Amino acid sequence: MTFDLHPEVKPLIEARAALPAGKNLEEDRANWSAYARANNVSPPANINVKDSVVAGRDGVSIPIRIYSPSSSGPKAAIAYFHGGGFVKGDCDTSDTTGWGLASETGAVVVSVDYRLAPENKFPAALHDCVDVLLHMQNHPSVYGIDASRLAVAGDSAGGNLAAATALWARENGGPRLKAQGLIYPCLTDRLEFDSYKRNASAPGLTTQSMQGYWIAYLGDIAGKSVDPMATPLIAKDLSNLPPTFILVAEHDPLIDDGVEYAAKLMRAGIETSFFRAERMIHGFIRARVTGPDAAAAFARLSRFLCEKLA
Repeated sequence: MTFDLHPEVKPLIEARAALPAGKNLEEDRANWSAYARANNVSPPANINVKDSVVAGRDGVSIPIRIYSPSSSGPKAAIAYFHGGGFVKGDCDTSDTTGWGLASETGAVVVSVDYRLAPENKFPAALHDCVDVLLHMQNHPSVYGIDASRLAVAGDSAGGNLAAATALWARENGGPRLKAQGLIYPCLTDRLEFDSYKRNASAPGLTTQSMQGYWIAYLGDIAGKSVDPMATPLIAKDLSNLPPTFILVAEHDPLIDDGVEYAAKLMRAGIETSFFRAERMIHGFIRARVTGPDAAAAFARLSRFLCEKLA
């Protein structure tokens, strides 16, 4: 199938096409890291970057990267969860997005290097994301933040983890989040929406790849999850969640995940903003440093988070 692609994403597609085919998961991870790092851009001088570790449950050490704007005084904070299909990615592969959120919102951004599947299946990644968020709430001086102004954000698998973390926080008495930002999130393992058919072979992400990611993350229950912490779209009750911004791409199998979640949130009375990036593909925010339309879409998300965290 032919897709009418935005010129800003074509360099991303070409860069991925130039990577050698991975023979196993280890090689796939290495190739993904090479691709992502090649598209990274160094942060501006007014963003301070520091790597650290948070002690999670069961003796787990969770690597994090803290992006702090140089302005004075306690700041709002965003816990950010990277994409990569639950099986790849880290703070390095999402570096440009991490400092971009900090630069555009003025908030401290804490990027979480959560445990990856299939070695660590659900709920390991979610536990790591929740544990870092709780650490931010309970130790605000470590981050230089105002713990009453917290948000979560993530892209792709990270969008799933952001939505699940928001659900977890609601169910467990906090933290009380000011906002959540979901960038082309994967929210259901059923893969039954029309977008999984019309965008099945789209560059950036295919339906077949997404199916494999769910199997890696959920194991035997992939395709039949009944736990909204794993697949937030099946949650029966979306009330009392924070204001939400959902950013999706036209040529992405996951677009209908975002469309349906936005509709459910609005029916539940949640303030919800939604933006569809025309002619864009899954992963297009990597083009924001050189592409004005990708940058404008990212800026919509950033403005929303900034307003809610004020």
